[in-house]
Amino acid sequence: MKTLQTLIICTLAGFFFSCEEGIRDITGGASSDNSPSPNTAVIPSDINIDGFDFLDKMQGHWVGRNLVIADDYPWFAFDYRAISPSHIHGIHENGTNGNLLTSFFVTDYKNTRTIMARNGGLLNGIYRTSYFVMDSIRTISNSEKYFRFVDAKGGKGVMFFELRFKNDSLYFNAYTSRLGLNPIPSRHMTFRGKKRDLELSQNAASATGFPQNVPAWDFSQGFREDYLYIPSGKKNPRSATFLAQGDPNSTVYDLAITSGDPVGISDHPRLGSLTLNITRNADVANDVLLAYLSKKPLTDSNGFFTTDTDAYETILHFPTLSNGENQFFYSYLHPGDYYVTIIADKDKSFAPSTGDISSISKKINIGIEEKKIVTISGLNIQN
Repeated sequence: MKTLQTLIICTLAGFFFSCEEGIRDITGGASSDNSPSPNTAVIPSDINIDGFDFLDKMQGHWVGRNLVIADDYPWFAFDYRAISPSHIHGIHENGTNGNLLTSFFVTDYKNTRTIMARNGGLLNGIYRTSYFVMDSIRTISNSEKYFRFVDAKGGKGVMFFELRFKNDSLYFNAYTSRLGLNPIPSRHMTFRGKKRDLELSQNAASATGFPQNVPAWDFSQGFREDYLYIPSGKKNPRSATFLAQGDPNSTVYDLAITSGDPVGISDHPRLGSLTLNITRNADVANDVLLAYLSKKPLTDSNGFFTTDTDAYETILHFPTLSNGENQFFYSYLHPGDYYVTIIADKDKSFAPSTGDISSISKKINIGIEEKKIVTISGLNIQN
C-alpha cells in the first residue's frame, strides 16, 4: 500500500511544474520592488479602486507543497472560509501548544478602505500577532493577479508576503526580519497549491453574506504604540506586532489579553474549538500520533485506510502529538462536519502507511462558536 505522502506527491505531480525549478520564485515576473531596503512608508491599496476581489480569490481549500526555511513539506493544506461578510480565516495547527493563522479582512487604515491581514499564533507559551496591509496589486492577465501585504507599521523593510493567483492555483511567499531584528527580510515560506474544494468555502460565504466591502474591524486610528512589541536593544517598535510570553501551558485566550492584541481569539465570530481526548493502549503508548480532521473519512467502516485516494486530499487539519500526548486542542475551528481519524505512526513516516495503527474515522459536528470535547478510543486497527 502506498503511503499518503506518496499518493499525494503522485497526485500533485500531475498539476505542478518541475518540483525544483523556480520553486522560490512565485511572482511570475509580476513582483513589485521587493529589493532589500530599510523601513518604508506604508501606503495602503484602496480596494474601492482595485483589490477587493482578493477576498473571493483567497477563499477555498488549498492543497500543495510548502517550503518553510529548510524544511520541505510535499503535502500541505490551508482551509480558508468566511467568518463574517468581510473576513476570511485559515489556520494550520502544528502541535498541542502551538498554532499558526492568517486571516484577511476589510478595514479602514490611513484614510483608506483596504484589506489587512492578521498573522500569528501561539507556540510554546509565546503569543504573537502581526498585522499587514495590502499595498501592491498587479493584474497580469484575465486569469492571473498578484497582491502584496506589508507590515502595517514598518512596511516591506520589516516583513511582507505576496500571493499570486492563476486560475485555480495559488503561489504564496512570506518574508520576515524576525520582527525587525535583522536588517533585511529573508524568505521564510513558499507555498504552491491548487484549490481542491469549493463546497466548504461556498457554504460559509452563503451563511455570512460574504464578500462585502464593509469593515470587519476599524483600524482608522491605527495601533496603540505602547502595546506594540519593541525588539531587544531598540527604543521604538518597528512592527505592527503584539507579543506576550507565558509558561508552556499558557492558553491563547489568556495571552491574547496580556499582549494587548486589539483583536483576540474571542473576538472572532462563528469560530469554535475542539478538545480531542485520545485513549491509548499499550501497543501505541509511546508512538507519535497523527490527528487528522478531514471532509471525508480516511478509513473504511472496519478502521482500515480507505482506498479512495481522493479522501486524503480532503484533509483540513493535520497536527502531530508526540511525547506521549493524549490530548489536542484545535482552536479557531470553522463550524461544520469533520471526520476525526487518529493514526499511530509506527514507521515514523508522518503519513498513513502500511503497519500504522488507526482508529475508525469518527464524524463530528462543530457548531457555531461551540467548544466541543470528543474522546477517541479503539486505536487498535493494524493496517
